[in-house]
Amino acid sequence: MRIDAYNQVNMVYATAGKTQLKKTAKTSTTEDKLEISQLGRDYQVAKAAVAQADDVREDRVAAVKEHYASGKYNVSANKLAAKLIEKYNTIVF
Repeated sequence: MRIDAYNQVNMVYATAGKTQLKKTAKTSTTEDKLEISQLGRDYQVAKAAVAQADDVREDRVAAVKEHYASGKYNVSANKLAAKLIEKYNTIVF
């Protein structure tokens, strides 16, 4: 039987009760603040303008519908591939 271990445990309990908490003075409250940079504001304006713009060009849609209905609608695979690559290059590079 180890008596020293028991004494050490008693010492821990004895010192635990003597711990005193010191109260600190209240610090002044601060408010959170958010500032948006000029670039961020420009981005918001551009985003709002894009949201208000028409996404569908009605004249082009009407022309395609007319060609499709008459059976004259033909898509060139080479032309389509060239446009896709061109669009990809402008987005990526």
